[in-house]
Amino acid sequence: MARMANSTKLRVYEILEATEANDWVAEKVNIILLVLVVLNVVAVVLETVDSIYEAHKLFFHYFSDISIILFTIEYILRIWSCDMDPHYRNPIAGRIKYALTPLALIDLLVILPLYITLAFPTDHTLLRSLRILWTFRLLKLHRYSDSLQTIMDVIKAQKNELAMSFTAIVFFLVLSSTVIFFLEHDAQPQYFPSIPATMWWAVLTMTTIGENIYPVTLAGKMVGGLIIILGVATFALPTSILTSGFVDELQKRREETEAIERENKDDGP
Repeated sequence: MARMANSTKLRVYEILEATEANDWVAEKVNIILLVLVVLNVVAVVLETVDSIYEAHKLFFHYFSDISIILFTIEYILRIWSCDMDPHYRNPIAGRIKYALTPLALIDLLVILPLYITLAFPTDHTLLRSLRILWTFRLLKLHRYSDSLQTIMDVIKAQKNELAMSFTAIVFFLVLSSTVIFFLEHDAQPQYFPSIPATMWWAVLTMTTIGENIYPVTLAGKMVGGLIIILGVATFALPTSILTSGFVDELQKRREETEAIERENKDDGP
């Protein structure tokens, strides 16, 4: 009996995690879950259009509840079968460790709204605030989308470089805001009342979005022009790092695919 239960658990784990490349059942299940997540994202977007929501309120309500029930079943099965992974082998500590992983937390946040609304059905303020949790359904796409997984892999691989670039951006933002504040505050106190308020102008200027707020003093204009030039270069740092990371990741995957193809060819008749 125990052997059969472990066999069933292992099969559930293989299906949900798609551990086998040619597993037809796992592929179909993950496609169904992917479609369900996409439909939920579309539903969340359409619900913000009052005319559409009012005309199909009942449909949105039932679709959301059914989706959350299905996501709940998925979540329970993942928690139940996660100890098939060597990283979560311990039946209790392993499950707790898995439940605290980012993807498992996203799964939990997706299903929470339904059960909170069941517990507090008359608290309309709470119901409105819980709508923000619905956006976490979009994050579930990462589990089923190779493209999003690639993006996350690139970010993880380049996290140190990205951290340094964002540190440089923050440093430049604070420095430029401070300088502009002291140069322009006396001339335009309504636009540059404080350094934090000036940071908003600096962000718009560094990203070349622009606004109807600009320096009027000679020194302020010179520093503002310098901020625009350096801002473009500074904000380009994360882009160049991610681009390099994507090239490296795609090259790595291409080499892995070619290695597998060569291995299969060598093993062939």
